[in-house]
Amino acid sequence: MVHELNTQSLGKFTEAEFQNFCMDNRHLRIERDAEGNIIIMSPTYSETGFYNSNLLIEFGAWNKKSKAGYVFDSSTGFTLPNSAIRSPDVSLILKDKWEALPKTEKKKFAHVCPDFVIEIVSASDNLKQVQSKMNEWISQGASLGWLIDFDNQKVWIYSTGGNTSEHPFDQPLTGTGPIDGFAVSLPEIMKG
Repeated sequence: MVHELNTQSLGKFTEAEFQNFCMDNRHLRIERDAEGNIIIMSPTYSETGFYNSNLLIEFGAWNKKSKAGYVFDSSTGFTLPNSAIRSPDVSLILKDKWEALPKTEKKKFAHVCPDFVIEIVSASDNLKQVQSKMNEWISQGASLGWLIDFDNQKVWIYSTGGNTSEHPFDQPLTGTGPIDGFAVSLPEIMKG
């Protein structure tokens, strides 16, 4: 479940104020949209967390061999060019891009959009809101994104230029672009 806090009467939080707000409320999953509204999300349900962990393990193992870049989990926030601060469930930033960031950027919600993102639809999520978030990732610089709905066994692939296609859930997902060479079976992810 997602709750949006309208903070217009308080004024838009600066990045430092938002970061402090997050640190003061570490027990919450918090994002900020491009308009400055604060978004509070409920914790992921257990089953979704299980799928997310399995996917992160598979992706991390592939990245360790391929050395494509740096992998991040769902607790990592990124400041996008539109000033939104978002956290994908799984993401990758290409090696050269991450290593070019100053150390000070890496110690906060870095001003960088991941090259690849995965969002997993939880039973507590609104599909249209998550689809909108996927479109935001692509419009802000991600070249590839996967939206996975394990409950309904659906997968959507988002790519540069606003292209979206549905992929058969029972067919292996094969990476392109920043994750060329990565393949995963979602039914196997569900088994653990």
